[in-house]
Amino acid sequence: MCAVLGVSGKIDSQVIRRLFLESQIRGRHATGVSYYKEGKVHTIKEPLPAEKFLEKHDPKDWYEGDEIVMIGHCRYSTSDLEFNQPIANDQSSIVHNGVISQEMPDRWKQLYNIDCETRNDTELLFHSSPEDWPDASIAAVFLTGKEMTWTRNGKRPLWFTSLEECDIITSTNDIAVRAGLSNSVKTYYDGNDLQNDY
Repeated sequence: MCAVLGVSGKIDSQVIRRLFLESQIRGRHATGVSYYKEGKVHTIKEPLPAEKFLEKHDPKDWYEGDEIVMIGHCRYSTSDLEFNQPIANDQSSIVHNGVISQEMPDRWKQLYNIDCETRNDTELLFHSSPEDWPDASIAAVFLTGKEMTWTRNGKRPLWFTSLEECDIITSTNDIAVRAGLSNSVKTYYDGNDLQNDY
């Protein structure tokens, strides 16, 4: 039961702060962010609840000019505090709520032919495509360069809020409402295909 979020556009940094604080209800074990700035994706993740994370890291630093493109994660851990999200490099990043595989990580290479550096099964999704995992549960937000996209497969929630100059993704409508947003809609899923629209 983790929280994912994404923001792309012009919006006050206090809204970003509220989104993280309201998302931590779904996970207080770790918090992370990836944001696009100066031509690459930057990632910060720490084993802290969002309120402590925000004491160390100011969302104003994640902006380029008056715009922000970022994705975030609040983790609820059932195992350890290693390998938190986002899973990222300097060009792309992913935050995910759900389960890709319950197989032991030492079997992933043999089963899926994917080399992973972590034991977080979200890395399997990072190196592949959502369509490759029909039995998984997926609600994910991606950052590829300066582009934010999202998808889900009907097994996890994901909500979309469109403002005049900003698009926002939250795990639940309640998170958006408590952060002061309105007019959120559940992201679309037709039962067969993963969708990147609403």
